[in-house]
Amino acid sequence: KRTDLPFVYEGDDNFQVIPTFGVIPPFNATPPFSFDEIVPNFSPNMLLHGEQFLEIKTFPIPTEATLVAYPKLVEVVDKGNAGVVTYGSTTKDKNTGKELFYNESTVFIRGSGGFGGPKKGTDRGAATRIYKAPERKPDAVVEEKTSEDQAAIYRLSGDRNPLHIDPEFSKVGGFKTPILHGLCFFGIAGKAVLQTFGEFKNVKVRFAGVVLPGQTLVTEMWKEGNIVVFQTKVKETGKLCISGAGAELRNAASKSKL
Repeated sequence: KRTDLPFVYEGDDNFQVIPTFGVIPPFNATPPFSFDEIVPNFSPNMLLHGEQFLEIKTFPIPTEATLVAYPKLVEVVDKGNAGVVTYGSTTKDKNTGKELFYNESTVFIRGSGGFGGPKKGTDRGAATRIYKAPERKPDAVVEEKTSEDQAAIYRLSGDRNPLHIDPEFSKVGGFKTPILHGLCFFGIAGKAVLQTFGEFKNVKVRFAGVVLPGQTLVTEMWKEGNIVVFQTKVKETGKLCISGAGAELRNAASKSKL
């Protein structure tokens, strides 16, 4: 938002990079595989972003650098009616070689299963952990309304999937209208955690539902030691769009300075 000056205005005394920016650099990287090579019957219309893991390797995150992302294929799982592909990416500062971010993205490709691959993914610690919301009231709740132009603006970050802008393409994918990028509302939820509890070392989410541009996001958070467990709902429908999510804080005792 324009009122979040530390994140959007380079002249602010507290100008900084929001941690979830770390998902952006891999957009321009060329992966060492094509989906056609690793799953059968691939169609981009049938691809859905299922999970995202982000680890921040360097603090503070530099506000200026030339970044290089190094992508890799992590695993391919056969779910019968779908193929599940996880790919990772390490982002480094080109000039120093220092690692800044590590990402893992998991996508579900409907209709691309049944190829005889492994039925279950590997345990990769924080990257595959599923968090469970405690059975008590949240310690904090943050509400933020998206704009009707949110998807059109977010795609300028580099995520140009036509599912989020082209009405005809989104209909083929089973949606009546273009939907908001999962990584966009992942960023909004991550900002809620950051501004409430402070910096986090890593964050993992499951995308559980659809958000339409203009809808309101409600992020519920529970602090469990150095972990903030959270989930995000669409206020207008009451349905979850992010579930099983958690962020590991840099300092469990610290409070946000934002």
